[in-house]
Amino acid sequence: MDRETAALRLDLKGLKCPLPALHTRRALERAAPGTVILVECTDPMAVIDIPHLVQQAGHALEAQDRDGAVIAFRIRKSG
Repeated sequence: MDRETAALRLDLKGLKCPLPALHTRRALERAAPGTVILVECTDPMAVIDIPHLVQQAGHALEAQDRDGAVIAFRIRKSG
């Protein structure tokens, strides 16, 4: 099983600040090192909160994208 297949997906669409960041933090705390977490949310503050959370915790923000109202993040937990 490759890491892409093993990616954890978080559908946080519709949640408002600070819930997307809190759910992302909890998922990172529980994930094994090297795990990829794909986060999708609609809260505009997530473009600030989630990259900040990832950087502060020492993880890698591998990608960030926007499709309409949906903001997607690809995060790899540090090992």
